[in-house]
Amino acid sequence: MIDNFSLGLTHALLLYAAWKLMARPDLDGENNPDATERPRGWGRNRDA
Repeated sequence: MIDNFSLGLTHALLLYAAWKLMARPDLDGENNPDATERPRGWGRNRDA
């Protein structure tokens, strides 16, 4: 039997994460990134 508390807790945490993501100011605009800026993280080229 599924525990209602764990089901409610996981849904509440998903709702909280969505709420925090929607409140981010950088998701509000459609600005293009600078062409001169090097990509960071997973988007960077390993050969360079």
